[in-house]
Amino acid sequence: MSKLLFSTIDVTRQAFYRTPFAFAIVNLKPIVPGHVLVVPTRPAPRLADLAPHEIAELFAGVQHVGRIVERAYVADALTIACQDGRAAGQSVPHVHIHILPRRSKGDYFEGRNDEIYPAIERAEAKLPDHLVLLPSSKNTVESAKIEQKVERKSQPLRVDAEENRTPRSEEDMWQEATWLKELSDAERNKRVE
Repeated sequence: MSKLLFSTIDVTRQAFYRTPFAFAIVNLKPIVPGHVLVVPTRPAPRLADLAPHEIAELFAGVQHVGRIVERAYVADALTIACQDGRAAGQSVPHVHIHILPRRSKGDYFEGRNDEIYPAIERAEAKLPDHLVLLPSSKNTVESAKIEQKVERKSQPLRVDAEENRTPRSEEDMWQEATWLKELSDAERNKRVE
């Protein structure tokens, strides 16, 4: 199985869903339990940089992964979001779609649904501090440019409890990815039958 990169970051062990043009990974610092990302296989900074067939497969992945996450985390709904470009809050220059399971009762953002969006922005702003970029033997100048793009100067809106979210261990993410992969594979098999 080939290595999966989220920009220049190896996320192979975090992956639980994979097609030729898209994959899904568990989140290093989830905003809510079950917060995952669906990512195109080809590193493209913006949605407009993807070919129509890549967008189709990306959003088919969002639909499939959304079903899995909603069932796995006993959710009533999903927040699905894409920050398309730096000005929109995107910190990693690789298109990615956030999927967050939501509940009618007992949701962290219950009664303040719109606060989830600044929470996503804040999570994106903090992400570069917690990632290890892979060195590129082919093009270290390009890696340096990516690192510069990832740096954030602006401060997004503050959301309670954001500072308390610590990065998860690789083992924790691998365990969640393994569990979600089993559910994803079962869902795919059910649809084929």
